[in-house]
Amino acid sequence: MPRKVKLIFNPIANLGRAWPVAAALRPLVYELGGADWSGTVYPTHATELARQAAEEGYELVVAMGGDGTVHEVANGLMQVPPEQRPRLGIVPVGSGNDFASSLGISARPEEALRQVMTGTPHPMDVGLISDGSGRQEYWTNAVGIGFDTVVTIRSRRVPIVQGFGVYFVAVLQTILLNHDPFHLTIRTDSEQFEKDLLMLVLCNGGREGGGFHVAPKASPFDGILHYVGVHKISRLRMLATIPAFLNGSHERFSYIHTGNFRSLELQADRPLYVHTDGEIFAGFGSKVQKLQIQICPGALTAVC
Repeated sequence: MPRKVKLIFNPIANLGRAWPVAAALRPLVYELGGADWSGTVYPTHATELARQAAEEGYELVVAMGGDGTVHEVANGLMQVPPEQRPRLGIVPVGSGNDFASSLGISARPEEALRQVMTGTPHPMDVGLISDGSGRQEYWTNAVGIGFDTVVTIRSRRVPIVQGFGVYFVAVLQTILLNHDPFHLTIRTDSEQFEKDLLMLVLCNGGREGGGFHVAPKASPFDGILHYVGVHKISRLRMLATIPAFLNGSHERFSYIHTGNFRSLELQADRPLYVHTDGEIFAGFGSKVQKLQIQICPGALTAVC
């Protein structure tokens, strides 16, 4: 069991519902050996806290929140030299918690906390994205381009509904209001092609959006990234495809383009909407038309 643990908690995860969950975990944290707590109060704060924890010699940094919190913590850990990086743990208390699922971490916070405090460390892959201006960001689970980024933006405007329901409502809204394909020229380390796509997802983990199994074969432990593209299809067909994304059977359709890569470059005919682990990398008003993505094999060590 690690001797020095930092818990980085996002109190507004899952629309603020994470707070009572974290409070209930305090006795268990003490039982498992204790930890120092830090709470986030503004965007990118978790990145700063994770970097500081690494510099202060913490052996385990636990992201207690959703995929966005994990994203920020991972970016903080990647800012220090490899030999100085603490292990990464996740206690999922967000709305999606997709990357925790890909690591095999329990959806129940109590069980997840026991896993990360007593589990086995495994080297895990991290993705790196760069835009045409040289801006870079690390990511752990998925990069979404087009349709699913609009879903992510809309999901933050859905009232009352929580968990997976947020994403499902946002999907329906996006099919109705934002059904706009874009033309991409793509070159990977093994192929080159051009496509008109409604959506392109680059995956390190197997699912996104709280339960859409976009890339069932993807694993954060194999040194490979996967892509899944949806060709230009009608709104009705897109709606009919949603159940297949929920159970991971969509790859059988002719309008689904899949593959894997270690490095990828793309150029679009117009500005793109892009998310990284559910965090908006390029939103409405974007000027991003060029991206480079690569894998950093075994860059972090996850406890799961």
